[in-house]
Amino acid sequence: MRPDITLTGHEPVSTFHTYAEAQRAVDYLSDQRFPVEHTMIVGVNLRLIEQVLGRLTSLRAAGMGAASGAWFGLLIGLFFAIFARGFPIALPLWGLIWGAIAGAIFGLIAHALTGGKRDFLSSSSLVAERYEVLVTAEHAVEARKLLDAGLPQVQREASGNMRDLP
Repeated sequence: MRPDITLTGHEPVSTFHTYAEAQRAVDYLSDQRFPVEHTMIVGVNLRLIEQVLGRLTSLRAAGMGAASGAWFGLLIGLFFAIFARGFPIALPLWGLIWGAIAGAIFGLIAHALTGGKRDFLSSSSLVAERYEVLVTAEHAVEARKLLDAGLPQVQREASGNMRDLP
């Protein structure tokens, strides 16, 4: 959280199970001409989830390095080709080839330097147990009324006292 943003002076007006639902609620408030600059979406009880995708082998490290290097080499080759006379098509192709070779070598070296530690691929995400829509105290009553009137109750938990939620 940025240090200049504080939750003091904000009241929870609704709680949602997903971020998309909370976002939809704020969008609904915006559609109703509510001053949404007084609104926050806060994830509560955050968890880091890391999904292991597979083993990182030397071959896979070389392949991933080659793919990254090929893109970089293509970019450099295109850059040089733009400024060369006659835009020679061979420059981007050579950049792609040499980039892939260099990337594969660097991928293998980087994998070897890890010494077998963390030799797997993964994807990480930050997930909250629930998402609260908070509104400044002076606008909270209006926001609750709009959300109570406009959003189906099946999408949100009761907007009564949000502090009692687990």
